[in-house]
Amino acid sequence: MTRSDFTIRTATYKDHKELAYLIHFEVYVHRHLDWKPPLDWVGCHPFIIAEKDGEIVASLACPPDLPSIAWIRMFAVSSDLKVENTWNALWNEALSLLKKEKDIKWVAAIPIHAWFQTLLRESSFRLAQRVVMLSWEKQNIPTGNIRIPAQIRPMTQDDLSNIQVIDAESFVPLWQNSPEALELAFRQSVVATVVEVKGIIVGYQISTSTPIGGHIARLAVHPQVQRKGVGYALLHDVLSVFTRRGARMITVNTQTDNLISLSLYKKAGFQLTGEEYPIFQLAIS
Repeated sequence: MTRSDFTIRTATYKDHKELAYLIHFEVYVHRHLDWKPPLDWVGCHPFIIAEKDGEIVASLACPPDLPSIAWIRMFAVSSDLKVENTWNALWNEALSLLKKEKDIKWVAAIPIHAWFQTLLRESSFRLAQRVVMLSWEKQNIPTGNIRIPAQIRPMTQDDLSNIQVIDAESFVPLWQNSPEALELAFRQSVVATVVEVKGIIVGYQISTSTPIGGHIARLAVHPQVQRKGVGYALLHDVLSVFTRRGARMITVNTQTDNLISLSLYKKAGFQLTGEEYPIFQLAIS
């Protein structure tokens, strides 16, 4: 597919070096908040590039990780091109490819930059949700009441299949993780635990390190045992672990409309930081 200024084609592994330069040195770059860096998606589709005079001048990646949702993993464009025109050309091509996949129903993005929010709005994406940041600074950890027998232990590789079931039951499709994503999260974690009730895993958390402490990247409890103290037990335990390690601040993200999560974190002493991330969506089916 050819444009007056460039040619669009699928990215290959041979493009890795040029794509890395584009991502790291250009101004107009969107990168998804992901367990995988953008270039790890090369080889997945759609991942397309714009090429001019033999050089890569723009790229757009939005391969699905789960069947129904495709997140925009990356968009980057050279300062030599008009951002809007380049986005429109690449997006139209990517959208046509996504529509050929019968299971994909939504495309979503977390646009941190105002310029990218504008591009999405002009492409009929709508603001669907907002994600907020909460923080917990070293303090006394509220004990809470765990009203059911529960055992918390370190997560193991063998737990991941059960974790995947809980993840799918606990989140709407937009926020579910694939088995691959959960395995990557587990590998990158510094504290990962599960909670068992009568020998059955009913919840889990995966946390990563930050320069001043830790970040609770994922916490889920099976819907059948929510509001029974399981989530608080997990949260209390991970805060205790980080505190013993000398962490000064623990952070977590959740959606503004996830009232259960907000209530849980505020009960444990988390406070809103004022930092928010918009979630944009587009139905394509």
